[in-house]
Amino acid sequence: MAQIVVIGAGMGAMAAAARLAVAGNRVTVHERTDTHGGGVGRLTRAGFAFDTGPALLHLPAVYRDLFVKTGKESLEQSLGLVQVDPASRHLFPDGTDFALPNASRAGVVAALDAAVGAGAGERWSELVNRAREVWDATRRPLLEEPLRAERAEALGRDPYPALPHRKGLFRRPVPVTLASVAERELADPRLIALLESHALAYGLDPREAPGSATVLPYLEQTFGSWYVTGGMRGLADALYERCLARRVEFRFGSDVVGVVEKDGRAAGVRLADGSVAEADVVVAGVSPARLTAIAPGAAETAPAAPVPPGRFSVFLALSGARPESTAHRTVVHGGDRAAELEAVFGAAGTASYRPTVTVLRPDDPATVPDAGHEAVTLTATVAPHGERADWRDERAVAAFADRVVESAKAAVPGLAERLLWREVRTPADTEAATGAEGGGVPAPVLAGARGAFLRPGNLTRLPGCYLVGGFAHPGGGLAHAGMSGAMVAGLVVSGADWRGSQ
Repeated sequence: MAQIVVIGAGMGAMAAAARLAVAGNRVTVHERTDTHGGGVGRLTRAGFAFDTGPALLHLPAVYRDLFVKTGKESLEQSLGLVQVDPASRHLFPDGTDFALPNASRAGVVAALDAAVGAGAGERWSELVNRAREVWDATRRPLLEEPLRAERAEALGRDPYPALPHRKGLFRRPVPVTLASVAERELADPRLIALLESHALAYGLDPREAPGSATVLPYLEQTFGSWYVTGGMRGLADALYERCLARRVEFRFGSDVVGVVEKDGRAAGVRLADGSVAEADVVVAGVSPARLTAIAPGAAETAPAAPVPPGRFSVFLALSGARPESTAHRTVVHGGDRAAELEAVFGAAGTASYRPTVTVLRPDDPATVPDAGHEAVTLTATVAPHGERADWRDERAVAAFADRVVESAKAAVPGLAERLLWREVRTPADTEAATGAEGGGVPAPVLAGARGAFLRPGNLTRLPGCYLVGGFAHPGGGLAHAGMSGAMVAGLVVSGADWRGSQ
């Protein structure tokens, strides 16, 4: 039985803690804030409730496996989990309006043909079929196995299948980006925007992301989108309760300022009050910058990756009931894609542009004071807090929030007349709440681009110290955080030669 210290109470960290406790270890979690869940937060006010982090779950099998492996109650016995149908509605500046059904390939084809034109659905379907090849090629090495040096070269190659040249004689010899895939294979600007919106939602620049990023819409379309009754915070609460049931000890308000080393390996953590918590193993659910600060010997020596984009959210309390047949999620596409990409990924982080806005309108009585009100969340991907965007500038924040609300009016008729109040959360708020540099939200790992979209491995340079969570392999997102926890538990319990779950 080993004494294990986990730094942070984010989703990946708690997933690792629960699995390690079930394996017979004594696990203590030190969290600098006063609550669990990391970026999976919740805002409550006057009977309204909003998710301040991710609001939908993809690949629920990851958490089903976690709950099966750590207790008697299944995921569905621990919380309410329902499929969202339609999966999403999409509104475009030219008036095009369509809804895509959840986990229905034929339904998606029919919807796109009807809204965009004959053949549009088939072009999209063919792209998704090629994305399935990406999934088949990368599922195990990227999502089920630890990241290893001998895999680096293979994972640096883009598995997205090349199309024949126009003359049909050769296959395309050069790497492709998601943007070039969209231009070549979809042609229609609305289909291009649809594909690129999946990347943008994860904070990925389609002009730089490899063609393998097509796996993102494939996953959503194949495995569906799921909502937790009461909000996604319920998943964090259920995982926290599972940890407690497995006798994981949580110490909130406990700030780790250093990893203690002894005989060349991790031997515990030093806390802000000067005390030391000894341990046989340290699991760090922190960002790369934080890891460098508290454990210089564990951090990667390669140049640090740029801070990823963050999320700008506006929470709306509305009078009046949610209309029947309202889509849970509507994406209102921006008017100038080039301007938006430049603002998010280029030099002008708060430039005046019309952002792509995701409008979330859950049909959930737990989020409103009564049936005569509606809770709506608006989100946009934006530049992180820092040199390019000052998200503490009140004027800039208010102006951007106005633009987000203005875009959302296309999806919420009568919004201005129904609005009771609004609250805003920026990347600066995310940074303050979670400690993530610039409030950046990490994206899932992707193969290709010579490894530029990979994350540091779960094994660090310091023996006995492991890295878990969205800033580690296999990257960001709820499902990927859960996978990260499974990988770390496997490495700790079975050793560095562990190759993944079978």
